[in-house]
Amino acid sequence: MRRLLVGLPAGLTVVSLLLTACGAGPGRPARTPEAPACAPALDRALGAWAGAGFSGSVAILRDGAFECRAAYGTADAVAHRPNTPGTVFSIGSVTKAVTAAAILRLTDEGRLSLDDRVGAILPRLRGPVADATVRQLLLHTSGLNGTHGGDYEPLSPDAALAAIGRLKLAFPPGTGYVYSNAGYTLLALVVERLSGRGYRDYVSSAVLRLPGGRTAGGFWDGRPAAPGPRAVGYLDDGKPGHQGGFAGPYWGAEGNGGLAMTMPDLAEWTYALFTGRVVAPASAELAARPGWPLGNGRSETPGWVAFDRSVYGERFLSAAGGGGDVGHNAVVAWVPAQRRVVAIASNTAKLPAEALLRAVGPALLAGRPLPAPSAAGPATTPAAGPARGGDLAAMVGTYRLERGGGFQVSAEGGRLTVSATGADAVRALAPPGPEVTEAALRAHEQRVLVLLDGRTQEGRRERASLEKAFGAVSGLTLAGTVTKGADTRTYVTLTTGRGPVLAWYAVNEQGGVMAAEVPAKPPALTLVPSGGAGRFRPDDPTGTGPRVEVAFDGRRMTVTGAPGTVTAERSG
Repeated sequence: MRRLLVGLPAGLTVVSLLLTACGAGPGRPARTPEAPACAPALDRALGAWAGAGFSGSVAILRDGAFECRAAYGTADAVAHRPNTPGTVFSIGSVTKAVTAAAILRLTDEGRLSLDDRVGAILPRLRGPVADATVRQLLLHTSGLNGTHGGDYEPLSPDAALAAIGRLKLAFPPGTGYVYSNAGYTLLALVVERLSGRGYRDYVSSAVLRLPGGRTAGGFWDGRPAAPGPRAVGYLDDGKPGHQGGFAGPYWGAEGNGGLAMTMPDLAEWTYALFTGRVVAPASAELAARPGWPLGNGRSETPGWVAFDRSVYGERFLSAAGGGGDVGHNAVVAWVPAQRRVVAIASNTAKLPAEALLRAVGPALLAGRPLPAPSAAGPATTPAAGPARGGDLAAMVGTYRLERGGGFQVSAEGGRLTVSATGADAVRALAPPGPEVTEAALRAHEQRVLVLLDGRTQEGRRERASLEKAFGAVSGLTLAGTVTKGADTRTYVTLTTGRGPVLAWYAVNEQGGVMAAEVPAKPPALTLVPSGGAGRFRPDDPTGTGPRVEVAFDGRRMTVTGAPGTVTAERSG
């Protein structure tokens, strides 16, 4: 459930209120009374990451007992309601792990074999995917490429089945890998047909049932809903994300996204799954067994990704989800040797759950003290006066490059936000990391152009969707490419009947849309003072973002990074 739909607002923003579940004191957030205390050192470390911008919930479970349940930030900025361990988050594509468990449970019940052809189970399925096996759908090796419907597009089971049947395959089933939301919706249709209870009923009554009879969560939209107070996700422009209430039918996201739960529930469910309490022990072993190599120490398993010891020094499995218009990010990891689960969710983008796990995961798995976030510059308050960077108000404005691109600079809370317009400005402000080659960026841009030119099946569908929303598309211009997390995002300016529209697309190597935002805001970077008046660096707690320095001198703005140095002059 990674697709952003036409017309949805952009991204996420951070909210600064903090709450921790593990103790209070002068200058520290208040205690959450219903949560057990974390170890003091872990509490302090997590509190530091909360201070750097993480807002969400953390649950760590070992041998069935909680080591820590903590919550940070605000669940609702308007109501001043804090996150707690009992706060519910959308878990996005972590839903695929639950759908995979439903399939494995049906095999335990003797209702299907993983080597059954999906067309034999769903006789009304047409198209080449009918020859794929259930196992291939679980491992994203069916060849399905592209989307069958939007997350909030009302789509019945029959309509979803027909749309999936029309999708072309990127390769013959079993011969390659391409991540597919449609494949997991097809698996949910298999559950719908074979369970005798329907997908939602079977998942909630059989698959999400914890030892003792309690159910782990429910659905973000529709019934059965996940019980408990919900976190509001916050988008880049500060607006709240989708908070539920979509009337359905839900088969755009059914099976591939849509579930919601608290992080303690997600941790308990994951522990129950891999210890043979949700599915049979042999099926739990299958869920943990590498099934398709992805490279760099990773392999796809049914609903999960397995990481070998070369990644973090300890073998583990992980599932993650987020994006879209809810504004949440969730990640859960199972460490077999330690019988340990770590579940994290966030409701802002300053420090998403996945980024936090990448930053602290190696130390957490090795039993070492967690690293501290990279230091951020001090915020400006009326009492404190200007930040070290100088008079920020004097730097606010529009700056132009010689080739036509430029930067828009704004200031708030002792920080500058710089947005880039035009490919030259985007490349200067957000240069790709050393792991991304120039050839890979150009290839991604070419795939986006092919898509939006309508030269593929999905491209024609996307073009029709754009023209329905914005009128005829008469041209498009590349507006820069950035990397963000696992995504490469190519920005384009569309010339439409309603004027220019900025958009970005992340596509896979087969040209399928993995994520998109239309209309989009220009790529932006938040900066903090760095080492002297007029000098700034990215506000990047994990230290994994663009490595650039921005300096202001009178009416001149200089951006220095791996591509070199560019200078822009203030206009107006």
